[in-house]
Amino acid sequence: MYPPIAPTNYSFTHFPHFFLHHSPLSTNKILNHPANFVCKAKNSNEKIPKTNRNKKEFPELKFDRRDFLLIGFGSSGIYSTVANLKSLSPDFSNCVDAIKPDGKPVNCCPKSTSAAEISDFVPNSVAATTRVRAAAQSVSGAANMAKYKKAIDLMKNLPADDPRNFTQQANVHCAYCDGGYNQEGYSDLKFGIHESWLFFPFHRWYLYFFEKICGKLLEDETFALPFWNWDSPSGMVIPAMFNEIGSPLYDRRRNQDHLPPAVADLNWDEDVLPVRVNPETQIKYNLSIMYKQMITNATTPRLFMGQPVRAGDDITMKCGAGSIEIAPHNTMHTWTGNQWRRQRGYTGPGDPREPNTENMGVFYSAARDPIFYPHHANIDRLWTIWVNKLHGKVFTDPNWLETSFVFYNEDAYPVRVKVKDCLDLSRLGYAYEETPIPWIDAKPRPRGKYVRIPNSLEATQALPKTLDNVRIPNSLEATQALPKILDNVLKITVKRPKKLRSAKEKQEAEEVLLIEE
Repeated sequence: MYPPIAPTNYSFTHFPHFFLHHSPLSTNKILNHPANFVCKAKNSNEKIPKTNRNKKEFPELKFDRRDFLLIGFGSSGIYSTVANLKSLSPDFSNCVDAIKPDGKPVNCCPKSTSAAEISDFVPNSVAATTRVRAAAQSVSGAANMAKYKKAIDLMKNLPADDPRNFTQQANVHCAYCDGGYNQEGYSDLKFGIHESWLFFPFHRWYLYFFEKICGKLLEDETFALPFWNWDSPSGMVIPAMFNEIGSPLYDRRRNQDHLPPAVADLNWDEDVLPVRVNPETQIKYNLSIMYKQMITNATTPRLFMGQPVRAGDDITMKCGAGSIEIAPHNTMHTWTGNQWRRQRGYTGPGDPREPNTENMGVFYSAARDPIFYPHHANIDRLWTIWVNKLHGKVFTDPNWLETSFVFYNEDAYPVRVKVKDCLDLSRLGYAYEETPIPWIDAKPRPRGKYVRIPNSLEATQALPKTLDNVRIPNSLEATQALPKILDNVLKITVKRPKKLRSAKEKQEAEEVLLIEE
């Protein structure tokens, strides 16, 4: 039996424009999210359920659990049908303090830059050199890892104010993720790149410039980042080179319980005490999760890549992460990061060195761990696999294609890039080494029926021994009978609003059974 994993498409109640999923593993909350959602575009009058949100200016500060997911919007989405052609861009010249999870400010801003200093990126028609990214734990990836180690050392030894310095590069993620920028043209609205369709292209560009900076410092234009292939059994432990104390790749703030030979848990839940299984079983679970998140839960661009955000939208009211961002992206961040206080039930003031479970487990500091970049290289690789081998489509919406970001290039100059220019890897000059994809045939086995086994006290009470004598009320009766104390077996029949739907209808609108406590 496979464990409950990140979102499963249960089909009961029909919602025409969104799919809200409550994971079987959830505890009725997610980090920085109350129990309900709001997602509303400023340029639209159409609403979906509101929430009692955290009213901080930029509440999305930690990696979100996958307890809830807004996916599967209809073809018209929740936004106005009239396209907003003003491109979404960060106000790069007016960076402000980001906000850490404890509410304290942190300055992640690059050196002051005027708009006149920013040039536009011009992609090559075909790159002269193809940099090949290889698996960190493969034979071919060993050379990449050795070069990567040297490059990180060189980056860490650059002057502190050089935008290519390792800390400055880590701050890029902090500024874009934790409210360092407002939207250009909207001084009251934040710019952010998680839980939306910006997740994949932002991180692709981020790694592109990081890789080019490494190559420049190494004086090696063929240098390519290694990728941490945790989606394959051979890569489901932290690569050995990251665990050498004193190495430029070492970070003491990783979870000490998850160092090798611990096998990664791609469905890791930092708020639930782990149920330990043997490595072989964990690998099976992981492959099953990869199948679910790459295939079952990723049948459309919106399901896989996330929901739209456009210029003028309140981006702090997140509109839905794609399947991979939820798990294994978020889960591998928190599995790798320092979560020792939560795991051990510690509720005191915490270790003053890591008040926010730094580094990998929280947005503002995640990129301070050198393992961040091989982790995200694998995320980028999965996007490539999904497009080239599984689906073949990305968004064609000009609002997505024209969205821009600003990075410092290998020569320390600011460059504006657009989403549309990162879609062809051959023009960016890199490719991924072909490796086996073991999860592609790892479809989870269906679960059998089960009844929870009562404990000895319950066994002496009047719980039914079988389900034969339990009458199943319909949904109308249920609304009249509930709330009900769950001191007995309760089964309810929920009528589907539409029993027969075409394949197109199923793609455009999901069905969900929503259980509220």
